[in-house]
Amino acid sequence: MNKDNDFLGTAPVGRLLFKLAVPTIAAQLINMLYNIVDRIYIGHIPGEGPLALTGVGVCMPIIMVVAAFAAFISSGGAPRASIFMGKGDNNTAEKIMGNCFCLQIIISAVLTAVLLIWNRDFLLAFGASENTIDYSTSYMQIYALGTIFVQLTLGMSAYITAQGFSKEGMVTVLIGAVCNIILDPILIFGFNMNVRGAALATVISQAISCIWVLVFLSGKKTVLKLKKENFVINFKLIGPCLALGFAPFIMQASESVISVCFNSSLLLYGGDLAVGAMTILTGVMQFAMLPLQGLSQGAQPISSYNFGAKNPTRVKSVFRYLLISSLVYSITLWVFIMLFPRVFAGIFTSDGELLNFTERALRIYCGAMCLMGLQIACQMTFISIGNAKASVTVAVMRKFILLIPLIYIMPLFMADKATAVYLAEPVADIFAVTFTAVLFAFQFKKALKSISDNNEITVECLDTQSGQTD
Repeated sequence: MNKDNDFLGTAPVGRLLFKLAVPTIAAQLINMLYNIVDRIYIGHIPGEGPLALTGVGVCMPIIMVVAAFAAFISSGGAPRASIFMGKGDNNTAEKIMGNCFCLQIIISAVLTAVLLIWNRDFLLAFGASENTIDYSTSYMQIYALGTIFVQLTLGMSAYITAQGFSKEGMVTVLIGAVCNIILDPILIFGFNMNVRGAALATVISQAISCIWVLVFLSGKKTVLKLKKENFVINFKLIGPCLALGFAPFIMQASESVISVCFNSSLLLYGGDLAVGAMTILTGVMQFAMLPLQGLSQGAQPISSYNFGAKNPTRVKSVFRYLLISSLVYSITLWVFIMLFPRVFAGIFTSDGELLNFTERALRIYCGAMCLMGLQIACQMTFISIGNAKASVTVAVMRKFILLIPLIYIMPLFMADKATAVYLAEPVADIFAVTFTAVLFAFQFKKALKSISDNNEITVECLDTQSGQTD
Protein backbone atom coordinates (compact mmCIF):
# COMPACT_ATOMS: atom_id res chain seq x y z
CA MET A 1 0.00 0.00 0.00
CA ASN A 2 1.31 3.48 -0.87
CA LYS A 3 2.39 5.36 2.27
CA ASP A 4 1.96 8.75 0.58
CA ASN A 5 -1.78 8.17 0.34
CA ASP A 6 -2.24 5.86 3.35
CA PHE A 7 -4.43 8.49 5.06
CA LEU A 8 -7.16 7.65 2.51
CA GLY A 9 -7.35 4.18 4.02
CA THR A 10 -6.76 4.95 7.71
CA ALA A 11 -8.07 8.41 8.71
CA PRO A 12 -11.60 8.63 10.23
CA VAL A 13 -14.05 8.76 7.32
CA GLY A 14 -16.17 11.67 8.57
CA ARG A 15 -13.22 13.95 9.22
CA LEU A 16 -11.47 12.86 6.02
CA LEU A 17 -14.54 13.54 3.88
CA PHE A 18 -14.87 16.98 5.47
CA LYS A 19 -11.18 17.69 4.86
CA LEU A 20 -11.34 16.71 1.18
CA ALA A 21 -14.89 17.89 0.41
CA VAL A 22 -14.65 21.46 1.71
CA PRO A 23 -11.93 22.45 -0.81
CA THR A 24 -13.65 20.58 -3.68
CA ILE A 25 -17.01 22.21 -2.88
CA ALA A 26 -15.27 25.58 -2.73
CA ALA A 27 -13.57 24.73 -6.03
CA GLN A 28 -16.90 23.92 -7.67
CA LEU A 29 -18.50 27.12 -6.37
CA ILE A 30 -15.52 29.09 -7.66
CA ASN A 31 -15.55 27.19 -10.95
CA MET A 32 -19.20 28.13 -11.38
CA LEU A 33 -18.05 31.74 -11.65
CA TYR A 34 -16.50 30.95 -15.05
CA ASN A 35 -19.98 30.47 -16.46
CA ILE A 36 -22.05 32.70 -14.22
CA VAL A 37 -19.88 35.83 -13.87
CA ASP A 38 -19.86 36.24 -17.64
CA ARG A 39 -23.65 36.13 -17.69
CA ILE A 40 -23.98 38.54 -14.77
CA TYR A 41 -21.84 41.18 -16.50
CA ILE A 42 -23.35 40.52 -19.93
CA GLY A 43 -26.88 40.80 -18.55
CA HIS A 44 -26.07 44.31 -17.33
CA ILE A 45 -24.64 45.69 -20.61
CA PRO A 46 -26.55 48.98 -21.11
CA GLY A 47 -29.25 48.80 -23.77
CA GLU A 48 -28.52 45.29 -25.02
CA GLY A 49 -28.12 43.20 -21.87
CA PRO A 50 -31.20 40.92 -22.23
CA LEU A 51 -30.50 40.03 -25.89
CA ALA A 52 -26.77 39.60 -25.25
CA LEU A 53 -27.56 37.35 -22.27
CA THR A 54 -29.87 35.22 -24.40
CA GLY A 55 -27.24 35.01 -27.17
CA VAL A 56 -24.54 33.81 -24.79
CA GLY A 57 -27.05 31.43 -23.21
CA VAL A 58 -27.39 29.69 -26.55
CA CYS A 59 -23.61 29.05 -26.45
CA MET A 60 -23.97 27.04 -23.25
CA PRO A 61 -24.83 23.74 -25.01
CA ILE A 62 -21.54 23.90 -26.95
CA ILE A 63 -19.57 24.82 -23.83
CA MET A 64 -21.17 21.85 -22.07
CA VAL A 65 -20.00 19.55 -24.86
CA VAL A 66 -16.41 20.80 -24.45
CA ALA A 67 -16.61 20.16 -20.70
CA ALA A 68 -18.22 16.78 -21.35
CA PHE A 69 -15.24 15.58 -23.38
CA ALA A 70 -12.95 16.57 -20.51
CA ALA A 71 -15.17 14.55 -18.15
CA PHE A 72 -15.18 11.64 -20.61
CA ILE A 73 -11.43 11.24 -20.14
CA SER A 74 -10.85 12.41 -16.57
CA SER A 75 -13.94 11.08 -14.76
CA GLY A 76 -13.07 7.57 -15.86
CA GLY A 77 -9.30 7.86 -15.55
CA ALA A 78 -9.05 9.58 -12.16
CA PRO A 79 -11.15 7.02 -10.21
CA ARG A 80 -9.25 4.15 -11.81
CA ALA A 81 -5.97 5.85 -10.89
CA SER A 82 -7.23 6.06 -7.29
CA ILE A 83 -8.20 2.38 -7.33
CA PHE A 84 -4.71 1.38 -8.52
CA MET A 85 -3.16 3.59 -5.82
CA GLY A 86 -5.30 1.67 -3.31
CA LYS A 87 -3.75 -1.52 -4.67
CA GLY A 88 -0.28 -0.02 -4.25
CA ASP A 89 0.32 0.15 -8.03
CA ASN A 90 1.35 3.77 -8.63
CA ASN A 91 3.12 2.86 -11.87
CA THR A 92 -0.13 1.87 -13.58
CA ALA A 93 -1.86 4.93 -12.08
CA GLU A 94 0.78 7.18 -13.68
CA LYS A 95 0.36 5.43 -17.03
CA ILE A 96 -3.39 6.04 -16.88
CA MET A 97 -2.81 9.76 -16.20
CA GLY A 98 -0.27 10.08 -19.04
CA ASN A 99 -2.54 8.29 -21.52
CA CYS A 100 -5.47 10.53 -20.59
CA PHE A 101 -3.32 13.66 -20.99
CA CYS A 102 -2.30 12.64 -24.50
CA LEU A 103 -5.86 11.77 -25.50
CA GLN A 104 -7.17 15.11 -24.22
CA ILE A 105 -4.73 17.02 -26.43
CA ILE A 106 -5.92 15.08 -29.50
CA ILE A 107 -9.59 15.68 -28.64
CA SER A 108 -8.89 19.39 -28.02
CA ALA A 109 -7.42 19.82 -31.51
CA VAL A 110 -10.43 18.18 -33.14
CA LEU A 111 -12.96 20.18 -31.09
CA THR A 112 -11.20 23.47 -31.85
CA ALA A 113 -11.33 22.85 -35.61
CA VAL A 114 -15.00 21.80 -35.49
CA LEU A 115 -16.08 24.81 -33.44
CA LEU A 116 -14.22 27.34 -35.57
CA ILE A 117 -15.66 25.98 -38.81
CA TRP A 118 -19.27 25.20 -37.84
CA ASN A 119 -20.04 27.32 -34.76
CA ARG A 120 -22.69 29.47 -36.50
CA ASP A 121 -24.56 26.41 -37.81
CA PHE A 122 -24.52 24.80 -34.37
CA LEU A 123 -25.74 27.97 -32.68
CA LEU A 124 -28.68 28.38 -35.06
CA ALA A 125 -29.61 24.74 -34.49
CA PHE A 126 -29.31 25.25 -30.72
CA GLY A 127 -31.93 28.01 -30.58
CA ALA A 128 -30.26 31.27 -31.65
CA SER A 129 -32.62 33.69 -33.42
CA GLU A 130 -31.93 36.52 -35.87
CA ASN A 131 -31.87 38.87 -32.89
CA THR A 132 -29.26 36.91 -30.91
CA ILE A 133 -27.04 35.06 -33.43
CA ASP A 134 -24.46 37.86 -33.69
CA TYR A 135 -23.93 37.83 -29.93
CA SER A 136 -23.65 34.03 -29.95
CA THR A 137 -21.06 33.82 -32.74
CA SER A 138 -18.99 36.69 -31.29
CA TYR A 139 -18.68 34.81 -28.00
CA MET A 140 -18.11 31.35 -29.45
CA GLN A 141 -15.44 32.28 -32.01
CA ILE A 142 -13.12 33.46 -29.24
CA TYR A 143 -14.08 30.76 -26.73
CA ALA A 144 -13.26 28.05 -29.30
CA LEU A 145 -9.62 29.15 -29.37
CA GLY A 146 -9.28 28.27 -25.70
CA THR A 147 -10.66 24.74 -25.99
CA ILE A 148 -7.31 23.10 -25.19
CA PHE A 149 -7.00 25.10 -21.95
CA VAL A 150 -10.50 24.11 -20.86
CA GLN A 151 -9.83 20.45 -21.67
CA LEU A 152 -6.53 20.22 -19.83
CA THR A 153 -7.61 22.30 -16.83
CA LEU A 154 -10.83 20.37 -16.20
CA GLY A 155 -9.33 17.03 -17.19
CA MET A 156 -5.99 17.03 -15.41
CA SER A 157 -7.11 18.79 -12.23
CA ALA A 158 -9.15 15.65 -11.52
CA TYR A 159 -5.86 13.80 -10.95
CA ILE A 160 -4.83 16.33 -8.32
CA THR A 161 -8.03 15.67 -6.36
CA ALA A 162 -7.80 11.90 -6.97
CA GLN A 163 -4.53 11.85 -5.00
CA GLY A 164 -6.16 13.57 -2.04
CA PHE A 165 -4.76 17.05 -2.81
CA SER A 166 -8.13 18.77 -2.64
CA LYS A 167 -6.70 22.12 -1.48
CA GLU A 168 -4.40 22.26 -4.49
CA GLY A 169 -7.39 21.37 -6.68
CA MET A 170 -9.23 24.34 -5.20
CA VAL A 171 -6.29 26.63 -5.94
CA THR A 172 -6.51 25.56 -9.60
CA VAL A 173 -9.97 27.00 -10.08
CA LEU A 174 -9.41 29.87 -7.63
CA ILE A 175 -6.57 31.22 -9.79
CA GLY A 176 -8.69 31.11 -12.93
CA ALA A 177 -11.83 32.50 -11.27
CA VAL A 178 -10.01 35.48 -9.75
CA CYS A 179 -8.46 36.26 -13.13
CA ASN A 180 -11.88 35.95 -14.77
CA ILE A 181 -13.57 38.28 -12.27
CA ILE A 182 -10.83 40.90 -12.75
CA LEU A 183 -10.67 40.64 -16.55
CA ASP A 184 -14.44 40.55 -17.24
CA PRO A 185 -15.31 44.18 -16.42
CA ILE A 186 -12.04 45.41 -17.92
CA LEU A 187 -12.58 43.72 -21.28
CA ILE A 188 -16.40 43.95 -21.44
CA PHE A 189 -16.82 47.58 -20.37
CA GLY A 190 -13.32 49.11 -20.25
CA PHE A 191 -12.29 47.98 -23.75
CA ASN A 192 -15.88 48.02 -25.06
CA MET A 193 -15.59 44.40 -26.25
CA ASN A 194 -19.01 43.35 -24.90
CA VAL A 195 -19.57 39.57 -25.27
CA ARG A 196 -16.20 39.14 -27.00
CA GLY A 197 -14.55 40.53 -23.88
CA ALA A 198 -16.34 37.98 -21.70
CA ALA A 199 -15.13 35.13 -23.92
CA LEU A 200 -11.54 36.43 -23.99
CA ALA A 201 -11.51 36.80 -20.20
CA THR A 202 -12.57 33.16 -19.84
CA VAL A 203 -9.93 31.90 -22.28
CA ILE A 204 -7.09 33.82 -20.59
CA SER A 205 -8.23 32.64 -17.15
CA GLN A 206 -8.41 29.00 -18.20
CA ALA A 207 -4.94 29.26 -19.77
CA ILE A 208 -3.47 30.47 -16.47
CA SER A 209 -5.22 27.64 -14.58
CA CYS A 210 -3.91 25.13 -17.12
CA ILE A 211 -0.32 26.22 -16.55
CA TRP A 212 -0.76 25.81 -12.78
CA VAL A 213 -2.15 22.26 -13.17
CA LEU A 214 0.63 21.07 -15.45
CA VAL A 215 3.34 22.60 -13.24
CA PHE A 216 1.88 20.87 -10.17
CA LEU A 217 1.58 17.45 -11.85
CA SER A 218 5.21 17.72 -12.97
CA GLY A 219 6.52 18.92 -9.61
CA LYS A 220 7.86 17.38 -6.40
CA LYS A 221 4.70 17.36 -4.24
CA THR A 222 2.52 15.23 -6.51
CA VAL A 223 2.52 11.43 -6.05
CA LEU A 224 1.56 10.74 -9.67
CA LYS A 225 3.79 12.57 -12.17
CA LEU A 226 3.32 13.41 -15.84
CA LYS A 227 6.06 11.55 -17.72
CA LYS A 228 6.78 11.59 -21.45
CA GLU A 229 7.07 7.80 -21.62
CA ASN A 230 3.41 7.51 -20.58
CA PHE A 231 2.11 9.73 -23.40
CA VAL A 232 1.89 6.81 -25.87
CA ILE A 233 -1.74 5.66 -25.83
CA ASN A 234 -2.30 2.09 -24.64
CA PHE A 235 -5.83 1.10 -25.62
CA LYS A 236 -5.93 -1.79 -23.14
CA LEU A 237 -5.22 0.71 -20.38
CA ILE A 238 -7.37 3.58 -21.64
CA GLY A 239 -10.36 1.42 -22.66
CA PRO A 240 -11.72 0.77 -19.13
CA CYS A 241 -11.23 4.48 -18.33
CA LEU A 242 -13.35 5.50 -21.32
CA ALA A 243 -16.03 2.97 -20.37
CA LEU A 244 -16.20 4.41 -16.86
CA GLY A 245 -16.08 7.99 -18.14
CA PHE A 246 -18.93 7.42 -20.56
CA ALA A 247 -21.57 8.09 -17.87
CA PRO A 248 -20.20 11.54 -16.90
CA PHE A 249 -19.85 12.26 -20.62
CA ILE A 250 -23.52 11.43 -21.16
CA MET A 251 -24.50 13.47 -18.11
CA GLN A 252 -22.74 16.59 -19.40
CA ALA A 253 -23.08 16.16 -23.16
CA SER A 254 -26.77 15.43 -22.80
CA GLU A 255 -27.11 18.81 -21.11
CA SER A 256 -26.19 20.22 -24.49
CA VAL A 257 -28.86 18.17 -26.28
CA ILE A 258 -31.37 19.01 -23.57
CA SER A 259 -30.56 22.72 -23.85
CA VAL A 260 -31.28 22.50 -27.57
CA CYS A 261 -34.61 20.79 -26.85
CA PHE A 262 -35.52 23.34 -24.17
CA ASN A 263 -34.45 26.37 -26.22
CA SER A 264 -36.16 25.30 -29.44
CA SER A 265 -39.41 24.45 -27.62
CA LEU A 266 -39.35 27.63 -25.55
CA LEU A 267 -38.57 29.76 -28.62
CA LEU A 268 -41.68 28.26 -30.24
CA TYR A 269 -43.99 28.70 -27.23
CA GLY A 270 -42.56 31.76 -25.44
CA GLY A 271 -40.10 33.55 -27.74
CA ASP A 272 -36.77 35.14 -26.77
CA LEU A 273 -38.12 35.98 -23.29
CA ALA A 274 -38.65 32.31 -22.44
CA VAL A 275 -35.21 31.36 -23.82
CA GLY A 276 -33.63 34.17 -21.77
CA ALA A 277 -35.35 32.84 -18.66
CA MET A 278 -33.97 29.38 -19.44
CA THR A 279 -30.46 30.83 -19.43
CA ILE A 280 -31.06 32.06 -15.88
CA LEU A 281 -32.65 28.75 -14.81
CA THR A 282 -29.58 26.92 -16.10
CA GLY A 283 -27.35 29.20 -14.06
CA VAL A 284 -29.35 28.56 -10.89
CA MET A 285 -29.31 24.81 -11.53
CA GLN A 286 -25.52 24.96 -11.91
CA PHE A 287 -25.41 26.74 -8.57
CA ALA A 288 -27.38 23.83 -7.11
CA MET A 289 -25.51 20.96 -8.74
CA LEU A 290 -21.87 22.02 -8.64
CA PRO A 291 -21.52 21.93 -4.84
CA LEU A 292 -23.05 18.45 -4.93
CA GLN A 293 -20.49 17.44 -7.51
CA GLY A 294 -17.76 19.00 -5.36
CA LEU A 295 -18.91 16.94 -2.40
CA SER A 296 -18.86 13.82 -4.56
CA GLN A 297 -15.37 14.65 -5.85
CA GLY A 298 -14.20 14.91 -2.25
CA ALA A 299 -15.64 11.46 -1.53
CA GLN A 300 -14.34 9.85 -4.76
CA PRO A 301 -10.66 9.33 -3.86
CA ILE A 302 -11.61 7.90 -0.46
CA SER A 303 -14.18 5.52 -1.93
CA SER A 304 -12.05 4.48 -4.91
CA TYR A 305 -8.88 4.00 -2.84
CA ASN A 306 -10.63 1.81 -0.27
CA PHE A 307 -12.46 -0.14 -2.97
CA GLY A 308 -9.06 -0.89 -4.51
CA ALA A 309 -7.73 -1.78 -1.05
CA LYS A 310 -10.73 -4.16 -0.56
CA ASN A 311 -12.12 -2.39 2.51
CA PRO A 312 -15.94 -2.65 2.19
CA THR A 313 -16.61 -1.12 5.62
CA ARG A 314 -14.96 2.17 4.70
CA VAL A 315 -16.54 2.24 1.23
CA LYS A 316 -19.98 1.85 2.81
CA SER A 317 -19.21 4.50 5.43
CA VAL A 318 -18.10 6.99 2.75
CA PHE A 319 -21.39 6.55 0.91
CA ARG A 320 -23.41 7.05 4.09
CA TYR A 321 -21.68 10.35 4.86
CA LEU A 322 -21.96 11.43 1.22
CA LEU A 323 -25.69 10.65 1.05
CA ILE A 324 -26.58 12.50 4.26
CA SER A 325 -24.53 15.56 3.33
CA SER A 326 -25.94 15.69 -0.21
CA LEU A 327 -29.55 15.43 0.94
CA VAL A 328 -29.10 18.14 3.59
CA TYR A 329 -27.66 20.49 0.99
CA SER A 330 -30.20 19.81 -1.78
CA ILE A 331 -33.20 20.13 0.55
CA THR A 332 -31.89 23.35 2.11
CA LEU A 333 -31.23 25.01 -1.25
CA TRP A 334 -34.61 23.86 -2.57
CA VAL A 335 -36.36 25.59 0.37
CA PHE A 336 -34.54 28.87 -0.32
CA ILE A 337 -35.36 28.77 -4.05
CA MET A 338 -39.03 28.08 -3.39
CA LEU A 339 -39.22 30.95 -0.87
CA PHE A 340 -37.04 33.52 -2.63
CA PRO A 341 -36.94 32.82 -6.40
CA ARG A 342 -36.69 36.51 -7.28
CA VAL A 343 -33.46 36.85 -5.33
CA PHE A 344 -31.81 34.09 -7.38
CA ALA A 345 -33.18 35.43 -10.69
CA GLY A 346 -32.08 38.96 -9.80
CA ILE A 347 -28.43 37.87 -9.73
CA PHE A 348 -28.54 37.52 -13.53
CA THR A 349 -30.74 40.37 -14.71
CA SER A 350 -32.26 43.69 -13.68
CA ASP A 351 -34.77 43.71 -16.56
CA GLY A 352 -38.25 43.84 -15.00
CA GLU A 353 -40.06 41.78 -17.65
CA LEU A 354 -37.47 39.02 -17.69
CA LEU A 355 -37.29 39.02 -13.88
CA ASN A 356 -41.05 38.62 -13.48
CA PHE A 357 -41.21 35.80 -16.01
CA THR A 358 -38.23 33.96 -14.51
CA GLU A 359 -39.49 34.16 -10.92
CA ARG A 360 -42.43 31.85 -11.62
CA ALA A 361 -40.51 29.59 -14.03
CA LEU A 362 -37.78 29.00 -11.44
CA ARG A 363 -40.19 27.52 -8.87
CA ILE A 364 -41.51 25.10 -11.50
CA TYR A 365 -38.16 24.10 -12.99
CA CYS A 366 -36.53 23.43 -9.58
CA GLY A 367 -39.59 21.70 -8.12
CA ALA A 368 -37.84 18.37 -7.44
CA MET A 369 -34.38 19.72 -6.63
CA CYS A 370 -34.72 18.43 -3.06
CA LEU A 371 -34.28 14.86 -4.39
CA MET A 372 -31.09 15.51 -6.33
CA GLY A 373 -28.83 14.80 -3.35
CA LEU A 374 -29.84 11.15 -3.55
CA GLN A 375 -29.37 11.02 -7.32
CA ILE A 376 -25.88 12.51 -7.28
CA ALA A 377 -24.66 10.45 -4.30
CA CYS A 378 -25.68 7.16 -5.93
CA GLN A 379 -24.51 8.07 -9.41
CA MET A 380 -21.08 9.31 -8.32
CA THR A 381 -20.57 6.27 -6.07
CA PHE A 382 -21.14 4.02 -9.08
CA ILE A 383 -18.26 5.85 -10.77
CA SER A 384 -16.04 5.74 -7.66
CA ILE A 385 -16.25 1.93 -7.45
CA GLY A 386 -15.76 1.46 -11.20
CA ASN A 387 -19.30 0.30 -12.06
CA ALA A 388 -19.48 1.66 -15.61
CA LYS A 389 -22.68 -0.14 -16.64
CA ALA A 390 -24.77 1.14 -13.74
CA SER A 391 -23.48 4.71 -14.02
CA VAL A 392 -24.28 4.79 -17.75
CA THR A 393 -27.73 3.27 -17.14
CA VAL A 394 -28.85 5.92 -14.65
CA ALA A 395 -27.45 8.73 -16.81
CA VAL A 396 -29.31 7.51 -19.91
CA MET A 397 -32.50 6.95 -17.94
CA ARG A 398 -32.72 10.47 -16.54
CA LYS A 399 -31.68 12.41 -19.62
CA PHE A 400 -32.72 10.49 -22.73
CA ILE A 401 -35.50 8.13 -21.69
CA LEU A 402 -37.31 10.57 -19.39
CA LEU A 403 -36.44 14.26 -19.78
CA ILE A 404 -36.11 14.74 -23.55
CA PRO A 405 -39.42 13.00 -24.41
CA LEU A 406 -41.20 14.88 -21.59
CA ILE A 407 -40.09 18.25 -23.02
CA TYR A 408 -42.23 17.48 -26.07
CA ILE A 409 -44.98 15.44 -24.38
CA MET A 410 -45.88 17.81 -21.52
CA PRO A 411 -47.06 20.72 -23.77
CA LEU A 412 -49.61 18.35 -25.38
CA PHE A 413 -51.54 18.20 -22.11
CA MET A 414 -51.35 21.80 -20.85
CA ALA A 415 -52.73 25.09 -22.11
CA ASP A 416 -49.68 27.06 -20.95
CA LYS A 417 -47.12 25.46 -23.27
CA ALA A 418 -44.03 27.27 -21.92
CA THR A 419 -44.88 26.26 -18.35
CA ALA A 420 -45.33 22.67 -19.52
CA VAL A 421 -41.80 22.69 -20.98
CA TYR A 422 -40.32 23.87 -17.67
CA LEU A 423 -42.37 21.27 -15.80
CA ALA A 424 -40.68 18.43 -17.70
CA GLU A 425 -37.57 18.83 -15.50
CA PRO A 426 -39.11 18.04 -12.06
CA VAL A 427 -41.31 15.27 -13.45
CA ALA A 428 -38.30 13.55 -15.01
CA ASP A 429 -36.29 13.99 -11.79
CA ILE A 430 -38.91 12.24 -9.64
CA PHE A 431 -38.98 9.14 -11.84
CA ALA A 432 -35.17 9.14 -12.32
CA VAL A 433 -34.37 9.32 -8.61
CA THR A 434 -36.74 6.43 -7.88
CA PHE A 435 -35.10 4.27 -10.55
CA THR A 436 -31.57 5.17 -9.38
CA ALA A 437 -32.32 4.36 -5.73
CA VAL A 438 -33.68 0.90 -6.59
CA LEU A 439 -30.76 0.05 -8.90
CA PHE A 440 -28.21 1.30 -6.38
CA ALA A 441 -29.65 -0.82 -3.55
CA PHE A 442 -28.88 -3.97 -5.55
CA GLN A 443 -25.62 -2.98 -7.26
CA PHE A 444 -23.88 -1.45 -4.24
CA LYS A 445 -24.57 -4.51 -2.10
CA LYS A 446 -23.19 -6.70 -4.90
CA ALA A 447 -20.02 -4.58 -5.21
CA LEU A 448 -19.32 -4.67 -1.46
CA LYS A 449 -19.82 -8.45 -1.42
CA SER A 450 -17.33 -8.88 -4.27
CA ILE A 451 -14.47 -7.21 -2.37
CA SER A 452 -15.49 -8.96 0.87
CA ASP A 453 -15.29 -12.33 -0.90
CA ASN A 454 -11.87 -11.43 -2.32
CA ASN A 455 -10.65 -10.62 1.18
CA GLU A 456 -11.89 -13.98 2.47
CA ILE A 457 -10.13 -15.82 -0.37
CA THR A 458 -6.88 -13.95 0.38
CA VAL A 459 -7.09 -14.81 4.09
CA GLU A 460 -7.75 -18.50 3.28
CA CYS A 461 -4.71 -18.57 0.96
CA LEU A 462 -2.48 -17.01 3.63
CA ASP A 463 -3.75 -19.49 6.23
CA THR A 464 -3.05 -22.40 3.88
CA GLN A 465 0.47 -21.13 3.14
CA SER A 466 1.07 -20.66 6.87
CA GLY A 467 -0.09 -24.23 7.57
CA GLN A 468 2.18 -25.61 4.89
CA THR A 469 5.14 -23.69 6.34
CA ASP A 470 4.43 -25.00 9.81
